[in-house]
Amino acid sequence: RALVEQNQLTQARRLGNLLPARDAAQLAQAIDRPAPFLALHARRLTDVQRELAIIAIARLARENPEQAARHAAELNLHLTPEQRGLVWGRIGHMAAVKLMPEAVDWYRHGGEQVGTHVDAARADEVLEWQIRAALRGDARGPDWTMVRSTYARMDAELQRDPAWIYWNARALAAAGRATEANDAYRSIAGRFNFYGKLAAEELAEPIVIPPAAPPPPREVVAQHAANAGFTRALKLIELGLRVEGSREWGWQLRNRSDAELLAIAEYARSRNALDRMIATSDRTRELFDFEQRFPAPHRHDLERHARAAGVDETWVYGLIRQESRFITDARSTVGAQGLMQLMPRTARYVARRVGMSDYKSSRITELDVNLKLGTSYLKFVLDDLDGHPLLASAAYNAGPSRARAWRAALPRPVEGAIFAETIPFNETRDYVKKVMSNTVYYAALFESKAQSLRDRLGTVGPKAAGSTELP
Repeated sequence: RALVEQNQLTQARRLGNLLPARDAAQLAQAIDRPAPFLALHARRLTDVQRELAIIAIARLARENPEQAARHAAELNLHLTPEQRGLVWGRIGHMAAVKLMPEAVDWYRHGGEQVGTHVDAARADEVLEWQIRAALRGDARGPDWTMVRSTYARMDAELQRDPAWIYWNARALAAAGRATEANDAYRSIAGRFNFYGKLAAEELAEPIVIPPAAPPPPREVVAQHAANAGFTRALKLIELGLRVEGSREWGWQLRNRSDAELLAIAEYARSRNALDRMIATSDRTRELFDFEQRFPAPHRHDLERHARAAGVDETWVYGLIRQESRFITDARSTVGAQGLMQLMPRTARYVARRVGMSDYKSSRITELDVNLKLGTSYLKFVLDDLDGHPLLASAAYNAGPSRARAWRAALPRPVEGAIFAETIPFNETRDYVKKVMSNTVYYAALFESKAQSLRDRLGTVGPKAAGSTELP
C-alpha cells in the first residue's frame, strides 16, 4: 500500500510476487485495474480482499478522487474505523492536492482516524493537506474547527513547524481563545521567515530590520581568507563544481559563533561570492547584518530596468535572491539561466515582444540582457494576473497557465497567505513564500520604514482561467 501511495507501481508489483499466487494475481488487478476490481469485490470482501480494496482505492484516488470516493462509500460499512481513516484520508489528500472543493467533506468521512494509522511520512503529508483543504474551505470560509483538530493529531515534530503553529493560532483565535493564540504567535514571531512575519503582524508588531551588528575587523576577515577549506570551496565553485563547493563551504561553517559567521560572510563578499555570503549570514541567531542577508548588487542597472518595465524593484530583488542568489551565470537543472533564471524559450519570446533585434541565445546571461528580459517578462506575467505580485510570483516559477488554474479553483476570495499555502507544487509553494518574504525585507532596507507582509499578499479572488500566450 505504501508503494502504491507513492506511485511506485513497479516495485509494488514486484513485492506482490512474493505473495501466494491467488493473492498476487488479485493485487495485480487492484493496481492495474482498480475500478473494475472494486466493482467486482465490493459486496463480498474477505480480510485479504479488504486490504486489496484499500490498495485499489489508493491507486484510483491519484487519478480520479471522485470515482475513488464512490467506491469508498460502497465499502464504508465493511471497513474498520482505522481503515476508513486510511481510505478517506488518502482520497481527501489527493482531492486537496488537486484543489477539489469536495476534499474537506471526504476528509470528514475519515473522522479522527485520518492520519493516525499510516506510516509517519504519509501521515505528515495527509494531515498537512487536510489543514490546507480546511483553509480553502468552502463558500462560507475556512473550516477552523478542522484546522484545530488536525493540528492536534500531528506528531510533536510537525506541530513545531511555523506554518502549522501559525494556522493553529489563527484557528484558536477564531474560536475565541485569544490568549492561547497569542502565545502561539509569540513562539514564532521573532523568526525571519514567512510565518514569523505573519505572526508578528497578528501581534501588531511591525516588520523592521533588526539593528546591525558591528562590522567585523579587517584582520578577522583576513584570517578566514587563509582557511584552506574556504579556498578549496571557492576553487571548486570556480571550476563549475558548485554543489561540491557549497558542501565544502558549509562544512567549514560548523560550530561557528555569530561573530565568526558575519566575518566569514564578509570574506565571501570580498570574493564576490554573494550566494555564500547569504548562506553564511543566514545562520546567525543573535547578531545580524541584513545587508549581508539581502544584498543589492547591480542596483543602478536593476532599478533602471525595473522602472522601464513598470515593476517594483524590491520585488525583483526578492525574486532574484530566490532564483539565483545573484550568481550571474547560474544555470538550473532544467536550463534556466542568469540572474533571473530565464528559460531560453521564454527569453526568445520576450526579446521578440520587446523588439530586441540583436538578441542571441548566447547573450541570455549578460547582465543587461538578463535584467531587461527578466523584468519585462515579470511585467507581462503581472499584467496577465491583474497586477497581483503573489500570483505573478507563482506564475514566474510554475508558469502562467498553472497560476490561472489555481486561482480559478478557489471557492471564494481568500487571503493571500491561504493561497500561498495551498499551492499544489511543493517547490512553487516554498518559492512564493520566500519571494514575498524577501520582498518585504528589501522594502524595509530600501525605504527605511516598517512593512506589512499581509498587505503585500493581499486577497486573491476566483477568476475563470481563460488562456494565455505567455510561455
